[in-house]
Amino acid sequence: MKKKLWSGRFSESTNKLVDNFTASIPFDWKLYKYDIAGSIAHAKMLAKTGIIKKAEADKIVNGLKAIEKEIDANKFKFSIEDEDIHMAVEKRLISLIGDTGKKLHTARSRNDQVALDIRLYLRDEIKNMISLIDKFHKTLVLLAKKNIDVIMPGYTHLQQAQPILFSHYLLAYYEMFKRDRDRLLDCYKRANIMPLGSGALAGTTFPIDREYTAKLLGFDGVTKNSLDTVSDRDFIIEFLSAASIIIMHLSRMSEELIIWSSSEFGFIELPDAFCTGSSMMPQKKNPDVPELVRGKTGRIYGHLISLLTTMKGLPLAYNKDMQEDKEPLFDAVDTIKTSLEIFSEMIKDLRLNRKRIESSMTDGLILATDVADYLVQKGVPFRTSHEIVGKIVSFCIKEKRALTGLTLSEWKRFSSYFKDDILNFASLEKAVERRNHIGGTAKKQVLKRIKEIEKDF
Repeated sequence: MKKKLWSGRFSESTNKLVDNFTASIPFDWKLYKYDIAGSIAHAKMLAKTGIIKKAEADKIVNGLKAIEKEIDANKFKFSIEDEDIHMAVEKRLISLIGDTGKKLHTARSRNDQVALDIRLYLRDEIKNMISLIDKFHKTLVLLAKKNIDVIMPGYTHLQQAQPILFSHYLLAYYEMFKRDRDRLLDCYKRANIMPLGSGALAGTTFPIDREYTAKLLGFDGVTKNSLDTVSDRDFIIEFLSAASIIIMHLSRMSEELIIWSSSEFGFIELPDAFCTGSSMMPQKKNPDVPELVRGKTGRIYGHLISLLTTMKGLPLAYNKDMQEDKEPLFDAVDTIKTSLEIFSEMIKDLRLNRKRIESSMTDGLILATDVADYLVQKGVPFRTSHEIVGKIVSFCIKEKRALTGLTLSEWKRFSSYFKDDILNFASLEKAVERRNHIGGTAKKQVLKRIKEIEKDF
């Protein structure tokens, strides 16, 4: 059994079962670039403050850069006995440069080191995720412009409610993902605070310069309480919460794409390249991508609940339980990024079946609210007009008549307030254009919003 870097107090070697059970190296190795970047900054700070000599710091920095090249080239051998990425890098550094490498861990602990690594990792991944949301935003806007004249049924309770522009529907998701983007930016602010220098829990007796380390690593500032710093995983929980909302939005859109691509609806057709077939039924075209995104939603929710549960009963400061923060975080990041990327590519070539969409509204009942509004404009109280139009709808259903096909005499049978202008009033196009206000579905408003959005691209 190889000797541990912390084994001075122990008289027995670690049980192999314990090595396998407690090691995080199988998954936290992916933090190596951040661990090395943090160690380089730490070494430079130790030299600046005179804790170690500049020549020693230079030797450490060169050694760390050599290790990074080894890992990049897949020439570095990770071992369970190394426990974690911090020990793996440090042990290799000592083997490369000798006892000088043992000075690197002066004035720090793995507790503040891992907090640093995760913050550095999350900073980069939040930026990557924002970039993918920006790409998705552009895809939504391009699709909206391409189909600016398409009118579709808007739904409540999955029942036809009022006519809207398909572009208006797409921009609804733009707004959702814009808020998601804002949440990530806000999360970034709290992740971008430098924890190194907090030590195991109480700080250090050495004359460190935390602000200098923070500047080297591009942090906005340093944490203010060492005890809180090493036991803080709020910023990860906040990210997982933001990730849960992102995947929830993707799942809602997935549900609609699945329904609308079904034979019963037939409103859209997803690109063949993003669907699969059946091993038994030759006619099938399965929307596997949106189904999988919908399925992965529970997985992301689970990661959030997992870490909340892990943290809920922990006394200050660091506890080994907190090692369980990384796998949920890593998987959530990978899942969200993959889902955003594939969604952008999939909907880019989404095709609309305009005739099928139009035929779904031929009975004209989706215009019932507009007819009620018409009566209100003629002086009828809304509750009275609502009742009148309800009776008209019932008549149309019973007689299998289209609302837009009623004669003037038939309109007047229900209310004397109907005039001949009702014959030109009830149309899908006019219903859409009448909603000409900020946030409305009128073409003028949708185009105005698209111009506003494009200014941010």
